[in-house]
Amino acid sequence: MSGVEQMTVDFTREAERYRHELRVHCYRLLGSFDEAEDLVQETFLKAWRARDTFEGRSSFRAWLYRIATNACFDVINRRPAQGVTEEVPVADVPWLQPFPDALLDAEPHVEVVARETIELAFLAAVQHLPAKQRAVLVLRDVLGWPASETAALLEDTVTAVNSALQRARVTMRKHLPQRRADWTGGPNPQEKAVIRRFVEATERCDLDLMAAALREDVTWTMPPQPEWHLGRDAVMDICASVMVGPRAFGEWKVVQTWANRQPALANYARKPGEEHFRPVALDVLRIEDGVIAEITTFPSDRFPLFGLPAAL
Repeated sequence: MSGVEQMTVDFTREAERYRHELRVHCYRLLGSFDEAEDLVQETFLKAWRARDTFEGRSSFRAWLYRIATNACFDVINRRPAQGVTEEVPVADVPWLQPFPDALLDAEPHVEVVARETIELAFLAAVQHLPAKQRAVLVLRDVLGWPASETAALLEDTVTAVNSALQRARVTMRKHLPQRRADWTGGPNPQEKAVIRRFVEATERCDLDLMAAALREDVTWTMPPQPEWHLGRDAVMDICASVMVGPRAFGEWKVVQTWANRQPALANYARKPGEEHFRPVALDVLRIEDGVIAEITTFPSDRFPLFGLPAAL
């Protein structure tokens, strides 16, 4: 093996150690799984090309984080600013995508990704922060980096980093659900019961049972579509249109999975005369006090990422 080949092997081996955590880092900043995947590759490519400039003043890991964070800034700065009004919920983020729990847990040797740092409510709220505040919040409050290391990564002062962190925390407190501190790592019996009822309601097309599983002020968003529905009545109007009547999709089946440490339901439908149930959409649920408080529905193109079947 030549010297260049050995260098390539050594660099790849070292960089790959951080692929998973860099993907999660980029995902937290961007909210998009696909873009996070792309930016990890871009990070490795940029790092390889700039390998001769790495002077060792920081760790190799911190150097990769700097490259990845700057790549995320480029994406953030190209996006339209997110606004929140009484008419537009915080959760309405067109580029938001789910992250399969199976991939979060694919690297057993890395630190467990906690629910409160990866759930959709957190990610959606983060998308309303300016780029610098976003990075500071994730580096300091999620990853636990010291202010000095965060400042070095962002090429800023400790004072500026601390100021950005305080502003970010204020914004996040406004946008995150109030009961967030009460959430547990996994579903309790009450949450499991509401999931079972919602699945049963879907497969039976039982609108009354479905409505009973929803909180009165439930929010339903459908990224990437700029569409949202607020309140049980509005949500049930949409559900009724696809479950009963002339526009009904037919029979329904549901496969449960997990995304962002939240229960997720893969919905399949079979039209009259068809043999198989076809993918329709993936619903990620947020449950509070035994009822569904928020539904985020993603298109069926997410199914392969979750290892879900193409038909039932």
